[in-house]
Amino acid sequence: MKNRESIEIKTNSDSPLGARGHSFGLKYLLRKEFKQILRNKFLPKMIFVFPFMVLMVFPWAASYEIKNLNISVVDNDHSTFSQQLTQKIISSNYFKLTDVSPNYNKAIKSIESNQADIILEIPANFEKDLVTQQGAKVMVASNAVNGMKGGIGMTYLMGIITDFNTGILPKLIPSTASNNVTPSIQIDSQYRFNPNLNYRVFMVPALMVMILTLLCGFLPAVSIVFEKELGTMEQINVSPVPKSIFILAKLIPFWLIGFIVISIGFLVAWAVYGLIPAGYFSTIYIFAAIYIFAVSGLGIIISNYAATLQQAMFIVFFFMLIFIMMSGLYTPIDGMPEWGKWIAAFNPLKHFMEVMRAVYLKGSNLFELTKQLYALIGFAVIFNIWAVLSYRKNS
Repeated sequence: MKNRESIEIKTNSDSPLGARGHSFGLKYLLRKEFKQILRNKFLPKMIFVFPFMVLMVFPWAASYEIKNLNISVVDNDHSTFSQQLTQKIISSNYFKLTDVSPNYNKAIKSIESNQADIILEIPANFEKDLVTQQGAKVMVASNAVNGMKGGIGMTYLMGIITDFNTGILPKLIPSTASNNVTPSIQIDSQYRFNPNLNYRVFMVPALMVMILTLLCGFLPAVSIVFEKELGTMEQINVSPVPKSIFILAKLIPFWLIGFIVISIGFLVAWAVYGLIPAGYFSTIYIFAAIYIFAVSGLGIIISNYAATLQQAMFIVFFFMLIFIMMSGLYTPIDGMPEWGKWIAAFNPLKHFMEVMRAVYLKGSNLFELTKQLYALIGFAVIFNIWAVLSYRKNS
């Protein structure tokens, strides 16, 4: 009877054979990940369609520029100048005349019924006071239930009234009436980095960051949980592949997907909005490479702790909501209280959003963004080490 000898071959990561075995393991794991992505009928479409939809819709809808504000006019003068002022307001692109009331109390009811947003009351003797150079006053009341809408509407209306006042000044004070020159202060305004105050220039780079976060943070969060529910994770758990190689194989596909997504964002920003970075694309790609690893690592951490797909989706929704609201996408970080600024400092979305806006608008380079660079590197290292340690592999 022949003696049977069991020969056990162990691969040590410190030996050349072990390193080679790990490289082969990474190769086959990557092949598996890409096959799973390509076999999914929904995921490839989402990678290409989602950036187009967000960048085509959000910059037009999510804007602080408000138009078609409903205005109620109370004209107690019925003079030529009062009619000219009313017509000047209506002819702008910001206001729409929805109510003409005989008195202020009637106009208030139009605001209470949401038929008007702002009331303009022109007093009696408005033209007479202007002609006699005594000056005239008008009253403006705004619906401040939506404070931002009311404040912006008041600013628009004040600008139109100021422009009207400037226009009628030569008529009231003819140049032949006096040899004295009326003193005035002329202000020349210059808006750096965004001369036309185009809000889309400010929003589009930030929306690219949000797209990267949703795709490269959400998809890895459900990938491992999805494999748990399918049962394929059991085969991975009994394989000799180290946890670090498995996590790396999960990260690399989404890293490549992130580069595709941000490149699509560059194309849409240029083709639709005419936006080209004032800085270098290479600066953005360097930061994007680090940022994608950071948010993908966070997604894998979530998938490691979640037992079901539903749990993973709820956790992702919780974190994404905080990240987006505390990133400076809609509200400036400087306007937050001190505790809010500290929370925002631990938000990777905030740091990469500052990078995108700085490169697009100001042309900042890598050396001018070292603070954000160190922060994103720190997030990437911490999240990915945490992802490896939190992955429970049963061998």
